[in-house]
Amino acid sequence: MADTLQTGSWTQDISCPLCQGLFADPVALECGHNFCCSCITGLWEREAKSSCPECRQEFPQRKLRVNRGLANLAERARKLRPGSGSRGAKPWCVEHQEAVKLFCETDLTLICYTCRESRAHKSHSFTPLNEAVETFKEQLGTSLQSLTAKRQLFAETELKQIRHISEVKVSAVVSVSPIKSESVALDEHSGSGSIPGLS
Repeated sequence: MADTLQTGSWTQDISCPLCQGLFADPVALECGHNFCCSCITGLWEREAKSSCPECRQEFPQRKLRVNRGLANLAERARKLRPGSGSRGAKPWCVEHQEAVKLFCETDLTLICYTCRESRAHKSHSFTPLNEAVETFKEQLGTSLQSLTAKRQLFAETELKQIRHISEVKVSAVVSVSPIKSESVALDEHSGSGSIPGLS
């Protein structure tokens, strides 16, 4: 427990102020503040100006310096997380450095107990994670059954159409056959000037 708290305290220092997650490709601005490269460039594109979200200092040119030290620390923090690298790794709240235990039905997101007490989730509805998983499994099962039934119905309808087309073709051949016979008979007797059935 102490290790988890200790890890959580120092990972706050290597978390991006914008996305609240551990730094990914961290860059330093001229003012010294650090952000994920994609976070700061995305913010600047949306605001159409170059300023620091922390100190509000504006920059005439967009100069970003890669912070390799922070990048290395962030990577180490990822490896130190409980369950990191294991197949059965449990969901983890990056912001509060604790296990995710709840499903927010309002925002449709996984959250920890600390998230539940925050303003962002005030007056929201929550479900224990294991119950939410079972509910989604049931919904998925129902959807799969419905999809399977629709697929079977489509296959049966397609088969009926194929049979109907085959029957129409056979019927057309049967109907055309006597006409062809009459036509051949007419051709054979056209030279003699007599028409079958009229002579």
